[in-house]
Amino acid sequence: MQPRLWLLIAAQLSTLHGGSALLQTPSSVMAQTNQTVKLSCEARTFPTNTRIYWLRLRQALSANSHYEFLALWIPNGNPVYGKETEKQLTVLQDSSRYLLQLRHVKPADSGNYFCMAVGNPELTFGKGTRLSVVDVFPTTAQPTKKTRPKKKICRLPNLVPPKGPACAPLIIGLLVAGLLVLLVSLGAAVHVYCLQRRARRRLMKQ
Repeated sequence: MQPRLWLLIAAQLSTLHGGSALLQTPSSVMAQTNQTVKLSCEARTFPTNTRIYWLRLRQALSANSHYEFLALWIPNGNPVYGKETEKQLTVLQDSSRYLLQLRHVKPADSGNYFCMAVGNPELTFGKGTRLSVVDVFPTTAQPTKKTRPKKKICRLPNLVPPKGPACAPLIIGLLVAGLLVLLVSLGAAVHVYCLQRRARRRLMKQ
């Protein structure tokens, strides 16, 4: 069996079975051109001396699919990179996690990225991470807000009497009373004066 066909069959079987020992995260990621992307592959049940391969599939799985070798993590050794990706990739190990870092990504880097562990004698694939690289992130149109007509507010007349000084009626009443007293006193004085004048005239005539 050809190695390329063997890899294809192994990858197809790994996508059918959900209990893969290699957990890849995230399942999909969208990045902008020239950004840095990190992909994770966690080997839960593998020994720490396991060799981890990183492969890329630019198109959907088919008989004509072609896996591109990206990098190989070798325990206690130097990583091995593909000729075309050596300057762009970095592979790291963090406990049971193996990281693939892609720098300055471009739309041509879009595709499915798989990690693969070489066992004895089987190959184990992760489920893959779908990477989409775009020049500009798509934007979602904001829903237009409907303008509602303004409601007319009917205001009731103000039934509260206007506030004024509470002592005004009292002052006016006192002034009126004082004026009446003054008029009565003046009238009484005039009447007394007239009576005295009449009395004098009578005395003078006698």
